[in-house]
Amino acid sequence: MSDIATSLNGASFEGITRVEEMRAQGMITLRGDFADPAFVSAVTGLVEADMPGQRQVSTGAERSILWMSPDELMVLCTYAEAPILEAKLRDALADQHALVANVSDARACFELVGGDLREVLAKLAPVDMSPEAFAVGDLRRTRLAQVAGAFWLSSEDKAQIVCFRSVGEYMFNLLKTAAQPGSSVGFI
Repeated sequence: MSDIATSLNGASFEGITRVEEMRAQGMITLRGDFADPAFVSAVTGLVEADMPGQRQVSTGAERSILWMSPDELMVLCTYAEAPILEAKLRDALADQHALVANVSDARACFELVGGDLREVLAKLAPVDMSPEAFAVGDLRRTRLAQVAGAFWLSSEDKAQIVCFRSVGEYMFNLLKTAAQPGSSVGFI
């Protein structure tokens, strides 16, 4: 099997934090009724992660569930298993009003690694990035400069960003500019 092509072929940049395009990521968008126990049970059972709270990420042993809106989740899994998991979720939710779509090839994913990642994100997004306001596991779906995207902290020194693949290069350049050496503004 050949390598999966990402939008920037694994581009990276080292600045006040490292900016790196992530390898191909499996992503499944789900829409449904979070108040329906059958929906929650089907999703959490197949994904093997708890249901996230509002603007949260729930991570299991191998997969994650991201809260995207009051009726939308995104499931993160390996790229190879995304079509299989999509089919299982579609079957499990067949008797409900729900949408299941594999969006793996429609998104670009980036990772920020380093102590100044909060500064990089604060320069681009209208979000209070102080540790008191934005903790590990918190998620925001917002704009980063002119680009719609979502980001979350997977640890104190690691953040992930998802945007549409069509603006992947623009997002990488935004992150790279915000992470330029010597550009710390003393956020923390």
